[in-house]
Amino acid sequence: MKTHNLLYLSRQNVEDVDLPMSEIIRALDSMFTEKGMGRVEMPPKPGIHTRKDAFIHAMPAYIPSMESAGIKWVSGYPENPKKGLPYIAGLLILNDPDTGVPMAVMDATWITAKRTGAATAVAATYLARRDSSSVGIIACGVQGRSNLEALTTVFSIKKVKAFDIYPEVTERFAREMTEQLDLDIEPVRHPREAVVGMDIVVTSSPLAKEPTPVIEPGWLGEGAFASPVDLDTYWQGAALEQTDRLATDDLGQMRYFREIGYFQSTPQPYADLGEIAAGKKPGRQTDKERTVCINVGLALDDVATAILIYRKAVEKGIGTELPL
Repeated sequence: MKTHNLLYLSRQNVEDVDLPMSEIIRALDSMFTEKGMGRVEMPPKPGIHTRKDAFIHAMPAYIPSMESAGIKWVSGYPENPKKGLPYIAGLLILNDPDTGVPMAVMDATWITAKRTGAATAVAATYLARRDSSSVGIIACGVQGRSNLEALTTVFSIKKVKAFDIYPEVTERFAREMTEQLDLDIEPVRHPREAVVGMDIVVTSSPLAKEPTPVIEPGWLGEGAFASPVDLDTYWQGAALEQTDRLATDDLGQMRYFREIGYFQSTPQPYADLGEIAAGKKPGRQTDKERTVCINVGLALDDVATAILIYRKAVEKGIGTELPL
């Protein structure tokens, strides 16, 4: 029988590939169009829950146009940072679509961070005003950084306000992201300051089934766009009720999250991002609309990103070949 090797890519290997955020955004935009046209396969992600507000999910997907098939096994544990561990951790396996043979195993932490920011940027291209120039970031962790990076890739951002429940985290975020993105970032002491008057708002705290949301009706301004990466953790139901268009990245998965306890006060979405990207449902229609896209996170995002990393790693000779 023919022997076969697979490529192992560590977290450092994945970072060394140096895949630009702009390429991830383009790949996800193409993927969402394929999704909207019904040309992908992605079953709902099953999961186990070993601690309160923690999860370990299995996320399989197949994108024929990208010749990418795989699965991510990913965990999210809110208490991990107190132990010096990442909140999100996982592995991703890519399989050869023709034979089913595994061809790569890679760390999924970097992928999860970058593709989540990229998905927000894709949603914003359809639902935010094109002249959006200010961003409010609530929760200044990995996702705060990734989302801001992605948004600056597709918008001319001139002003950023950042809030975190830990002031020292806010200050570090402002200092480091100012240097990385050459932006003027203002640390603020109350979440309201990072919402009111901002063109785009991103919230990315750890997920919670029983949240104590603080964003109130009237904070998100006329014409603004919001991306609650943390589902509805930061948003009062009445605030989301005020929006003119509320979308999601996948209707079925949002329905699943609602069934297991999330989104109890969140309105039903009018469309998913695939329908919008494929032109089946409208995006923003006027400059005055308040719009929101709640991306629950899709395996399609991961395999669309992972295949690019794999191909570039092969080109650059990055990684370790292991026998199956």
